[in-house]
Amino acid sequence: HAVSSGGSLRAAVFGANDGLISNASLILGVAGAGPEDGIVLLTGIAGLLAGAFSMGAGEYVSVRSQREMYEHQIALERAELAEYPEEEAAELALIFAARGMAEADAKRHADALVQDPSRALETLTREELGLNPGDLGSPWGAASSSFLAFALGAALPLAPFLIARGPQALGGSVAVSAAALFAIGATISLFTGRGALAGGARMLAIGGCAGALTYTIGKLLGVGLG
Repeated sequence: HAVSSGGSLRAAVFGANDGLISNASLILGVAGAGPEDGIVLLTGIAGLLAGAFSMGAGEYVSVRSQREMYEHQIALERAELAEYPEEEAAELALIFAARGMAEADAKRHADALVQDPSRALETLTREELGLNPGDLGSPWGAASSSFLAFALGAALPLAPFLIARGPQALGGSVAVSAAALFAIGATISLFTGRGALAGGARMLAIGGCAGALTYTIGKLLGVGLG
C-alpha cells in the first residue's frame, strides 16, 4: 500500500539520487584537478544551489502546465454541460450503463445528476476525462519537494568538506556518497520489484563509474592546464 500510493516518496528518492550523483561527480571532477579545498567547497555549494533551483523551476513549470491543461479540459466540459445538458446527460447514461446499470436506471440517474451542475461536472471529469478535480497537483508543492530532495542529495558528498580538509575530506565524500548511493538504490528497489541488494549494488556501480570518470577527466585536465 505504501509503495502504490508513494508518488511523492518516489519523486523524493529520485530527486535525491539526481542531486547525489550530479554533485558528487562535480566535486570529484574538480577535486581531481587539484585545486584548494576552498574551491572544491565553493564548487559543491554552487552545484547544489544551481541544481536545486533548476529542478525546482523545472518541476514548477511542468506541473503548472499540466494543471493548466487539466483546468482547460474541465472548463470545456463545464461549458458543454451548461450549453448541452441533454447531450451530457446522455453521455453519463452511457457511462453508467457500461458499468452494468440497467439502461432505464442509468438514464434516470443521469437526468437527476445533471440537475446539479457541480456534481455532474465532477462526475463527467472523473468518468470521461479520468481526472480528479480536487487533485490536479500543486506546482509550488512539486517545486519545493524537488528543490529539497535534490539539495539533500547534493549536500551529502559536500558535507565532509565542511569538517575536514585534504585527502580526508575527499575520502569522506567518497565514503558518504557510496553509502548513500547503495541506500538509495535499495530504496528504489521498492518501486521496481528488484532485490534490495541488487538495486543498491547497481546504483553504487552507476554512481561509482560516474564519479571515477569525472575524477579522471578532472585529473587529466588539471595536469594539462597546469
